[in-house]
Amino acid sequence: MAHRSVRRAQGVDAPTRRPPVWVLILATSLGPFALQALVPAMPGLARDFGVSFGVAQMSLTSYLVGMTVGQLAYGPLSDRFGRRPVLLAGLAVFLAGSVCCLLAGDIAPLIAGRALQALGGCAGIVLARAIVRDLYDRERAAQMIAYVTAGMIVAPMIGPVVGGYLYEWFGWPSVFWFILAFGVLVTLACLALLHETHPARGRTETFGQIVRGCGMLLRIRRFRGYSFQVAFTAASFFSFLGGAAAVAVDLFGRSASEYGWWFVLISLSYMTGNFMSARIGRRVGSDRMIAIGTTFSLAAACAMLATLLAGGFTLALFFLLSGAMSVGNGFSMPNGFAGAVSVDPARAGTASGLSGALQMGTGAVAITIIGHSLADSPLPVVLMMLAMSLFAWLAHFHGMRR
Repeated sequence: MAHRSVRRAQGVDAPTRRPPVWVLILATSLGPFALQALVPAMPGLARDFGVSFGVAQMSLTSYLVGMTVGQLAYGPLSDRFGRRPVLLAGLAVFLAGSVCCLLAGDIAPLIAGRALQALGGCAGIVLARAIVRDLYDRERAAQMIAYVTAGMIVAPMIGPVVGGYLYEWFGWPSVFWFILAFGVLVTLACLALLHETHPARGRTETFGQIVRGCGMLLRIRRFRGYSFQVAFTAASFFSFLGGAAAVAVDLFGRSASEYGWWFVLISLSYMTGNFMSARIGRRVGSDRMIAIGTTFSLAAACAMLATLLAGGFTLALFFLLSGAMSVGNGFSMPNGFAGAVSVDPARAGTASGLSGALQMGTGAVAITIIGHSLADSPLPVVLMMLAMSLFAWLAHFHGMRR
């Protein structure tokens, strides 16, 4: 009741309707789907354009860079102008980037189009979390973020499968036609069903105030712990994403579509961790769930390196242990996001965008290193996954230290 009185004192009406959860799932899944649908085609994309795998992988790196920049902007903009208009603007940018990719006749404009596509596609990732935080307290927000994240895994899960088959049957432009159609569907759903949820919209902030807000968040130890744990956990996954297709296709001689089916295991594992987190998270506690998840992922990464050094490394084992890491990530990431956006509720949008930017920026660095170090052994991928898992574990306990 007091909360509503505060909103009325600010001259802002309380939200009348919560947006359907499936709309948030669609908006959140668009960016990851577009990211991963092209991954199985990257070894073939290098051959089609006559460039090295490292250059073709720039289409993945530029996507992450675009998501980094976008997530820094969308949070503060949505705090000022509201979640709905900023999300719709981002979706328009995504559609424009998809068209640019379709018209690309060389690798360079395709890389640029991917950056623009990502700049718009990440709006749903940032704003769905902020919308959830607008509507729920921290513990309930962690549960809802876990449900939204688990639901959005369905689209990225089929992304590599769809992308692999589309590339084999019709070539790389068909992948972007599918992405464009998905983007149009999400835009129409948000236009029709997404209502404003931010009670303090209309607040004016200068660019300097936004930068100072980010600086204030980074000075809070718990925010650093939550956000860098999420960033390094995500980087361990992006390390896998950057090298797994090359490991499967180039080192083990499998097809792009077969890689897509193997990737389903990773998505299902992450979904399992998310559902388990949603079911038991409130009872166990968010911080303990993060500790369990980061420890489990680190143990699986250590087992992967030990297996490789012992000479028993196979493609099936690579994906099985990566799946085990994904279960741990499903424990730690939604709780880490909920913690990051709950440290300072007045800056929930800024916190969501900043933590997301750290996630994507760290992932872009990891993928770039993988792309230029991967040759005839999966060792660079395994070492990077292990290092990022270790950093995530350390970041969490740094944030929890009193």
